[in-house]
Order: sequence, then structure tokens, then C-alpha cells
Amino acid sequence: MKEGEEVGLIVQKFGGTSVGSVERILNVAECVKEEKRRGNNVVVVVSAMGKTTDQLVSLAKEISSEPSKREMDMLLTTGEQTTIALLAMALNQKGFEAESFTGWQAGIITEPVHGNARITKINTDAIESKLSKGKIVIVAGFQGITEEGAITTLGRGGSDTTAVALAAALNADRCDIYTDVTGVFTTDPRYVKNARKLHDISYDEMLELANLGAGVLHPRAVEFAKNYQVQLEVRSSMEKIEGTVIKEEAVVEQNLIVRGVAFEDEITRVTVLGLTNSLTSLSTIFTTLAEHHINVDIIIQSITEAETTNLSFSIKTEDLNTTLKVLEEHKALLNYEGIDAENHLSKVSIVGSGMISNPGVAAKMFEVLAEKQIQVKMVSTSEIKVSVVVNEVDMIKAVEALHDSFGLSESK
Repeated sequence: MKEGEEVGLIVQKFGGTSVGSVERILNVAECVKEEKRRGNNVVVVVSAMGKTTDQLVSLAKEISSEPSKREMDMLLTTGEQTTIALLAMALNQKGFEAESFTGWQAGIITEPVHGNARITKINTDAIESKLSKGKIVIVAGFQGITEEGAITTLGRGGSDTTAVALAAALNADRCDIYTDVTGVFTTDPRYVKNARKLHDISYDEMLELANLGAGVLHPRAVEFAKNYQVQLEVRSSMEKIEGTVIKEEAVVEQNLIVRGVAFEDEITRVTVLGLTNSLTSLSTIFTTLAEHHINVDIIIQSITEAETTNLSFSIKTEDLNTTLKVLEEHKALLNYEGIDAENHLSKVSIVGSGMISNPGVAAKMFEVLAEKQIQVKMVSTSEIKVSVVVNEVDMIKAVEALHDSFGLSESK
């Protein structure tokens, strides 16, 4: 986007690091002010300051080891309320009219789920009324309200989701996600020094990367953007430089089949041994896990000589105790012999829309890992990604090797 170009309505989102102190809130106010001076209407979505949410969770844990989810939502939403009020004050002090809105004041309606609610609809009347009067609207991210009036939170990455959902509902021209990085990189630059910033990336590629561990955007926000064709730009809140544009079709760089390498640690492989080899065994076990909100990822099935099935699947290690408990409680229904679990694993994935028309990408990935003496324990593929589960100690070595082998470190 060219400097000074008027595009009508811009939604800006600033994360916790960007608003982590009064000084940084004043810096955000300058950024908002610049957009307003270009002649645009501006809606700003903010997170809680820095580690505020963590501090609130700690306070709750001092009271109860298992606090009520309803009361946790009531508590956690106070974090964003602090930020919106301070930012509105900062803008008013600079001579720009701004008003702050909680999620429910902004008309964000969610399903009745505490801690991880999904937005069902947005009533934009209140926001549009203020915009029509030339005011800057500051909205608390991460929160909403049910039809029955209960305050809810949107879960991890909820402020991203709030921003994109508002951009869709308001038919905004662009949604800028300001973070502590300058854009979307080929992999996490904190771990791989020669990671490169991408000029643009497609919704599908970004959605895969986000689902596979890239923390720069939450998958639900990318999904919203894709479904409603909201153009996103991930930008730095600290540096005035171009970021990464996320849109329907990205310009594929020459010979760049793979666009990014994502990775995620704390993975556990669970193997259910001696499962009855019936047509309903798989549906029963995964329905049971889904009912207890356990997210299962890579799945491998093998039929034994005794005509039973051994079923392996990967989960986040934090879900292991719940998974084992659920399986044990339903052992009679599931009819299996035993359970084995392997911890200290990680998932490494390559992503790129160029894979669709270029065979042999998976083969090259396995060759690279074999050369580095990295054992592959599980594999999952789709049209535009290949994921492998490896030992956690090999994770960064695998990422660096794949990043170099697929040409992501070269300057184009």
C-alpha cells in the first residue's frame, strides 16, 4: 500500500507487546494518528498490556486451582479494558477524538462457550455511529458477549480474530496486524538467523503455517480473512517498513516451491494397542476424544497378524493426561488391550502452494532428514504441506536443514 493512499476504512490491531507500557501505548497512538491523518476512518483493536493476562491467571490460581471458567472470562477481560481506555486517553490528549468499546459494547456476539468462544455475529451500529462522526473507535480484542448476556473470551489469538471479524463486518479496505516482528518469515527468525521476510503469502499457505505452529497469526483469524476476503498485512509496530500482505493468491517467487517451514514442540504420540478391527472402531475412538475437546493431529493405523489394529495419533503433550483418562474411562466401549505414549517429540512442516504441481517434494524432505540422521516417526501430507514428527532434540536441526535445502535462505 502506497504512503498517503486513501482507502476509506482501516482496522488496526496491536498485540500485547506493542502496548506493553505507557510509552508503547503513546507510540501506538502516533501510528493510529498517522492513519487518521491520511483521511481514513480507523478502528483499532488492542490486546491486554504485556504480561497482564498471565498476571491475572496467576491471581486466579492463588484463589483456586480450578477457577470457574465463567469467572475467568470476567477476570481476563479486564486486561483489554485497561488498554482501550489508556489508548483512547492518549489519542484524545493528542487532539484526536477517540472512544473505547469493550467487546460487548462493540456488538460482538459469541456462542455460549467460556474460554474459547467463537464469534457468531457482530452488530456494527454503535461503531458505525461513532465513525460517521469522525471518531476513532478503540475496541477490546479477545472478548464478546452471548445472546443471554454472559461475557466470554475468544481463546488464544482472540484479538487477531476480533480485528479480522470486525474488518469483515465493517467491509474494511484493509486489516493491519501490528506485532513485534516486521512480517511473516520463511520460518521463526528467533531460531533460524537466515529466515527471510515474505513480501506476500496466500491465505491457504498462511492458514497451514498458522495451524502448524507459526505464531505470528492465529488460524481462526486467517480463516475469517479467507472466508470474507479481508486483505491482511502483518506489520511491525516499532519500525515504519512494509510488512507481509496475506491475500487470495500470492506472487510465487521464482523456483520457490516451499514458502515456509513451521515447527511445534511438546508433541506426544499415543498408540492404542490391540484395538478391535471393526468398521466402527476408528469412528468410536475419535468421536470419544472429540467429545472431550481433545485435538488429534497425525493418525497412523496398522493391522496386526492377530487381526487387531494398533492406532497411533499425535496430540499436544499438555493434553496427554486428559487423553489417557478418557481412554481408560471408555476402555469397555473401545475394546483395546493397552496404551503406549511417547513424549519429547516435535512436529516440523514444510508449506507451499507450489507443491501441487511439483512432485517429489516429500521425497526430498525425507532425503534431507535422513542425511542429518533425523528419524521420522510419523508423517502427514496435504496438497500444500508435508509434516513429520521427530524427536524434540532434532527439531531445530531439521528446520535449519529443510530451510536451506528448499532455498528459503537465499536472497531473491
